[in-house]
Amino acid sequence: EVQLVESGGGLVQAGGSLRLSCVASGFTFDDYLIGWFRQVPGKEREGISCISNRDGRIAYVDSVKGRFTTSSDNAKNTVYLQMNSLKPEDTAVYYCSASSGSSCVPYDYWGQGTQVTVSS
Repeated sequence: EVQLVESGGGLVQAGGSLRLSCVASGFTFDDYLIGWFRQVPGKEREGISCISNRDGRIAYVDSVKGRFTTSSDNAKNTVYLQMNSLKPEDTAVYYCSASSGSSCVPYDYWGQGTQVTVSS
């Protein structure tokens, strides 16, 4: 059974930090690209980062560059999203996804999400 399980969300004040984790199972982790997305009710899901477990390439959306860092621990089948200098507009449900293609979209699998709330 394929699973992507996110954790690490919570409530934090603006300027604070959180580290999200995404633990994967049920597929060959090293062969996939892992993406982080976020979604606010009533808005489209936004892709914020993508890391390739094949070659280590990483990409970020402009709004999080310099603040968020994604990394992968292939031995633990886990991808992290370190979020620093958080802003209220970062409030969203954060999801991780796995793609067998050449980019993080479209994706094959996704997790249940973890809520991040940034207070002003």
